[in-house]
Amino acid sequence: MTSTDTPDTEPESNERFFRHFQNEVTALQEQMDRLINTSASGGERSDAIDHCLAGITRLAQEVNSASSYIPAYDQRTYSAAIKALNDRLSDVRAAIAPKAKFSFKSVPKNASAISLNDAAEIAKQHRIERLGGKSGKDDSTTSSMDSSMAVTPTEARSPNLVNSDAVAEDDLLSSGDDALMHEVSVRKPSFSQATNIAISKEKNAHIILPSSASHATTQGALTNLRRCVVDMSVLTARGKPFAGLIVKNVKHSLLICGQVAGPAHITGLHNCIVLINSRQFRMHECTNVDVYLWCGSRPIVEDVKDVRFAPLPEKYLTEDDKTKTNMWQDVDDFKWLKSEQSPNWSVLPENDRLEHSIWTDVVPGGPGQGLEDILKAVRIWPEKSNAEK
Repeated sequence: MTSTDTPDTEPESNERFFRHFQNEVTALQEQMDRLINTSASGGERSDAIDHCLAGITRLAQEVNSASSYIPAYDQRTYSAAIKALNDRLSDVRAAIAPKAKFSFKSVPKNASAISLNDAAEIAKQHRIERLGGKSGKDDSTTSSMDSSMAVTPTEARSPNLVNSDAVAEDDLLSSGDDALMHEVSVRKPSFSQATNIAISKEKNAHIILPSSASHATTQGALTNLRRCVVDMSVLTARGKPFAGLIVKNVKHSLLICGQVAGPAHITGLHNCIVLINSRQFRMHECTNVDVYLWCGSRPIVEDVKDVRFAPLPEKYLTEDDKTKTNMWQDVDDFKWLKSEQSPNWSVLPENDRLEHSIWTDVVPGGPGQGLEDILKAVRIWPEKSNAEK
């Protein structure tokens, strides 16, 4: 009967949301437990902390979005659990900070804060009551909580990576191969003596890195490039991905970055197309960029505008990639914490994505296909406006 359908809807929704919330809290706790064993080099620990922050932010947004059918007392319970997650992450960060000797310190908590276990138990008891069961708990704990929702965790801001990136970039550039010859239209530098790949201060160049340089994939850096086509996909195609990658200060260029086993930091790009396969993806201060991406975790963007995402073309996927989940469109924007879609990035419409033949027949170059032909084929012009994009 119709009269019985409506009353059953909200309890079922509450039950589903409770299970989802519980699973998300458990997953976040496990991520935090792994932080202490995550390497601090290459920005891996910083990325892992950022992903925890993004997960807490996303969970707070989901609670906010579900407020239409979640009772107020449950909302307060969920808010308290989110606050407890933030407190726990603060404790972990303090424990792994330099000079902390990796020991957890006792940090005074707000008197109204409760533990994650307490929050879960309270929510469970409320569920039992709503479903007609009996509970041995009273509601004094939740009634004493602040009734306001924690919409955005106060720590959900990306830490400043300028210093760490600058150090890594300087190290990479110091070990790069200076044997690039500007008069050659298509260059295949060997990096025969290098331990890392660093390409910097290039203009109007088409650079293809051969598989013979696969011993130099400890780290990679592409910096200060103008109107370039850089293809590193052959280099990493045989199971030797970069450990990490820095891309910084690039304009009007096509970058085929290949595979990255660790984090990829993309900063200061304008009017570019980027193809990349990475475990972690972070983008800062970029405008007018199309990203063809395979990513094993949720991509993070911050201070970006007119960035569009599409899945990585099949040509650049490994067989292993095809069996795993690609999270290319599950983007977290750290400068847009509302529940609505961020205006700073979007999904690249299918009819705007470059055809498969572009990647197989044009981008590799060849007789009659120079740098200008490739840039024209992928629709990169020197001063392309947003309207022309």
